[in-house]
Amino acid sequence: MDHDLDAHLADAAAAIVAAVDLDEVRALDAELLGRRSVISTAKKRLGGLEADERRDAGRRLNEVRAELERLLDGRRTELESDERVHRLESERLDLTELDRGRRLGHRHVVTRTWEHLEDLFVGMGYTVVEGPEIEDEWHNFGALNFPLGHPARDMYDTLYVDYGESMSTLLRTHTSPVQIRVMETTGPPIYSVMPGRVFRSDTADATHMPVFHQIEGLVVDRDTTFGDLAGTIQAFTAAYFGADFESRLRPSYFPFTEPSAEFDIRRPDGSWLELGGCGMVHPEVLRACGLDPEEWQGFAFGFGLDRLALMRHGIDDLRELFRNDHRFLSQF
Repeated sequence: MDHDLDAHLADAAAAIVAAVDLDEVRALDAELLGRRSVISTAKKRLGGLEADERRDAGRRLNEVRAELERLLDGRRTELESDERVHRLESERLDLTELDRGRRLGHRHVVTRTWEHLEDLFVGMGYTVVEGPEIEDEWHNFGALNFPLGHPARDMYDTLYVDYGESMSTLLRTHTSPVQIRVMETTGPPIYSVMPGRVFRSDTADATHMPVFHQIEGLVVDRDTTFGDLAGTIQAFTAAYFGADFESRLRPSYFPFTEPSAEFDIRRPDGSWLELGGCGMVHPEVLRACGLDPEEWQGFAFGFGLDRLALMRHGIDDLRELFRNDHRFLSQF
């Protein structure tokens, strides 16, 4: 794989240097970093590797992707500078109005955040797993230690689907059902993240939407401890936000983890911001998936992709991510 990636990187670098305008750079961006790219295809094959090989291969994929992004950003900056000089020299022409129909789009800011997080966790040795958006009550609630009538179900404003028995089918309220499906079908050890779209009956405002995106992580192995969870959260915080940020855990409650915690990040200005929830996988959840909690232990964590995009880019209204306003989206 390393030889193929080296050759791919060399060819890509030559193509980027040869790009003569921003349209070519945008096209190369989609070709080299999109979902059908060599990098994305190789990432999907990591699940078939042994743990050590997967970790090394994931790290190399992350390095190659970072180098491609650096080269594309560098060439884009050069061409934008050339374009500005030309525009200043030809003030009679509004070049932003030329060839509007030929311009290519780029990945949405949420998609970029999604892919960035996938790459980060793949580099840490995790696999990426997805599951159905329409779920049954068992995978969304029952297997996660939400018995019928349990008040914890009130934490979620659930959208039910008119299929089968009443309240038996729904639009998933979190990506946790994918964790259940992984534990049911994949034997430990498990190191996976589950990104995806989720649904709740929320009123749209600056901080809530009825449709949003999450990413959750699951680790199941022998002798896994709460200290491993805390270390993973801190490693993620440093990798995604930078060395100036740190994390802390606060006691909380979730039906599917025990003990449970909320995790916060401290920004460089000293203020704390809640980011997501986490905890040790509840023994009843392990039993529901056919795993012996005396032999296997695990931890899980989750947070909103959209909220991370807001924080990273200084956006103050979640609704902007869904309005498809070109003036807004073209900034990212």
